[in-house]
Amino acid sequence: MRVALFVTCLVDLMRPRIGFAAIELLEAADCEVIVPAAQTCCGQPAWNSGDRAAAAKLAKKVIAEFEGHEYVVAPSGSCADHIRTEYPVILADEPDWYARAVALGSRVYELTDFLVNVAKLVSVPGNFAGRITYHDSCTGLRSLGIKAQPRALLAKLSGVDLQEMNGAEECCGFGGTFSVKFGEVSAAIAERKCNNACATGASAIVGGDLGCLLNIEGKLRRMGDTQTRVMHIAEVLAAKE
Repeated sequence: MRVALFVTCLVDLMRPRIGFAAIELLEAADCEVIVPAAQTCCGQPAWNSGDRAAAAKLAKKVIAEFEGHEYVVAPSGSCADHIRTEYPVILADEPDWYARAVALGSRVYELTDFLVNVAKLVSVPGNFAGRITYHDSCTGLRSLGIKAQPRALLAKLSGVDLQEMNGAEECCGFGGTFSVKFGEVSAAIAERKCNNACATGASAIVGGDLGCLLNIEGKLRRMGDTQTRVMHIAEVLAAKE
């Protein structure tokens, strides 16, 4: 299978190793991976902020860059959902672009969903060991049904002890611009998430969306926790430790 990797802005700018880990996992599933060099943002921040013109411009850019590929995979439920769900809404008044958005959306997957349900990955290349807990990001969980897939992949690592936290499915407080507009509320939600995660005794908090993970890690550090690792699931599944 030929797969185009949509890297995402946060991964590109903040933690590129997630992108490389995603490539390693896709190649382990016998995929040919292409990374379109000119890719930028999916347009989600613009759309969520009410800038329809900018969101439409970015949507068309992504469609043009990725529609020629068999599958498109993103290590982010929120970005994958934005392309699949929101592009047809954004471009609803332009019939040609709407049809192209729908066609592309049918081939867009979040990373763990693709590895489990499309590529049928048998084994993972990493050897990570330790106790972890998993945070279910809001959009991936509620819009794409990402719940069992990451846990099925983690189960392929014999050294991983997954301890579920209370409120694993609850928001971490990020929510994109929500964390900026409602800082005090966001901080309180993040603190509850961090307390629940740390109560499991896990040495690492794992998730599938870097926005959530950066928010959780930032709160942990401000709470004085300098030891607990915060990792994207791709990093865990490909880790050589």
